Amino acid sequence: MDNNRILLDAEWPDMPSFEEGIRRAPDRGYTLTPEKTRTALKNALRYLPPELHEKAAPEFLEELRTRGRIYAYRFRPEGNLAAKPIDEYKGKCVEGKAFQVMIDNNLCFDIALYPYELVTYGETGQVCQNWLQYRLIKKYLEELTDEQTLVIESGHPLGLFPSRKDAPRVIITNAMMVGLFDNPHDWHEAMQMGVANYGQMTAGGWMYIGPQGIVRHFQHSSQCRPHETRCAAGWRSERAPVRVFGTRRHEWSSAKGCGNRRRGCNYSGSGSLAHNDT
Repeated sequence: MDNNRILLDAEWPDMPSFEEGIRRAPDRGYTLTPEKTRTALKNALRYLPPELHEKAAPEFLEELRTRGRIYAYRFRPEGNLAAKPIDEYKGKCVEGKAFQVMIDNNLCFDIALYPYELVTYGETGQVCQNWLQYRLIKKYLEELTDEQTLVIESGHPLGLFPSRKDAPRVIITNAMMVGLFDNPHDWHEAMQMGVANYGQMTAGGWMYIGPQGIVRHFQHSSQCRPHETRCAAGWRSERAPVRVFGTRRHEWSSAKGCGNRRRGCNYSGSGSLAHNDT
């Protein structure tokens, strides 16, 4: 198998039911031109084998026009995606299984704000853009080894790349916009076209643990401040420990300034490194 090219199966699943009482995301608004609408459809259809395109295209277009996004609801697994014991997931390394636990935890009915639209919290913070990406990410995680790194760009798996056992198992970026297009209008169009995902802090990073996660982040940011003040007068070299989404501790040092500023990014998880840049 070419690990840089994993495809979804040529299956047309039944449309899953929507349980009553589960919150749904509002219509985000459809504002695309016909040309950009075709681009949005192409971006969603690329995940499916060609023989399914004729069936999927009208359904995806209807979602785009009525919901403002293509979620590919048909490809959502039935029922509640509550996290299961790690041994019930397929995978070639424990990190690959652990990430699947984290993703399902983010999308659980008891946790996610809008589970059917993959929104974990914050009104717009998504795990990924649609259920096709969800399925494909799961496939990549099942093949991931401890000598590979999976790279995700706004929910889109770029592939598995050779790395080291002490490297991040997953690198995620979300919401990265070229400066010229970094404005509300172009951002809204990018979301509709399926080229940008807003992951908030811990939705697109697959590690939401509730309000205590935000409180902990603020605590470490606040602890950072006095140390920065002391360093400002004499800029000295300093080694500051930083935990990068895992149990392994990494050291980061600065030759010109205080490295303690990095404590503002002191997350914990299962071996991934995520950025959410706007």
